[in-house]
Amino acid sequence: MQPKARHAYVPGLAALLLVAVAGCSGGGGGHDSTSDAKPGGPTSTGVAQPGKYRTLREACGSVPASTLKDLLPGAASLPEDQQAKAYRGTAAVTYDTDRRVGCSWKADSPDASHQLVIDLERVVSYDPAVSDADRAQQVYAKKQAGASVPLTAAPTTPSGSPSPSASGTNASAAPDTGTGTGTGTGTGKDGAAAKNGSASPTPTGTTGTTGTTGTSDGLKPRVLDGLGDAAFLDDVLTRSGSTAQRRTVSVVFRTSNVIVTVRYTEQSARSVTVPDSQELQDKARGLARTLVDQLNE
Repeated sequence: MQPKARHAYVPGLAALLLVAVAGCSGGGGGHDSTSDAKPGGPTSTGVAQPGKYRTLREACGSVPASTLKDLLPGAASLPEDQQAKAYRGTAAVTYDTDRRVGCSWKADSPDASHQLVIDLERVVSYDPAVSDADRAQQVYAKKQAGASVPLTAAPTTPSGSPSPSASGTNASAAPDTGTGTGTGTGTGKDGAAAKNGSASPTPTGTTGTTGTTGTSDGLKPRVLDGLGDAAFLDDVLTRSGSTAQRRTVSVVFRTSNVIVTVRYTEQSARSVTVPDSQELQDKARGLARTLVDQLNE
């Protein structure tokens, strides 16, 4: 009887071993490396890359001396020690110079005062699914939305090429008829109406839109091409106190995860003199191009 008992036991043991092996192989096949990934969500290999820039350069040393002399004409007549101070600028107070830096300059002359401010912000995304550059674009878009810059595309001529007055712009406003809106005359030459007395000066609190400032059609607030990854220009004319008129031109651009703002202001000493859009815009854009080149070095 002993051999029969042993013969019955061995098959039973084999069956138990087969069940155990089958259970192990079934569990291993149920855990594919992508089975837990959410549809459309980030995976371990799909985390957004960090931005191109990890630091920022010192702001007050970013503007060449020749540019400062051009933008601050009143500084040339100052005593040597005051002139050096004016060109040195004042650094903005920030808590982390790797994330944000800025500097401002100011100089007065008998005819007008000029102020220059630059601000550089390095944007960091704390969302692993959003890159630093994409997050910077979101911040930039909010800045553009808060300015008086049209968001729609510029009209084109029948041939398909941009019209001369809107070349390189993003403005969709109708062509300037010369009548303007509000108190300006829309002559296209800043200050012409004020000088001949045909219109009252722009009142305090204007939005700085071109209909009220008389800025010519090609100089209206607009999107700029060929400056970083995205850029726009805003032009605002306001009245300071009861006499002086002040124009501020802002150029804002983004390159990767850094957003740069150049703000250039001229305030006239006489109420009949309106700061010229063309001159201020050209100078602000020139400095912005310099800063783009520095970021690309």
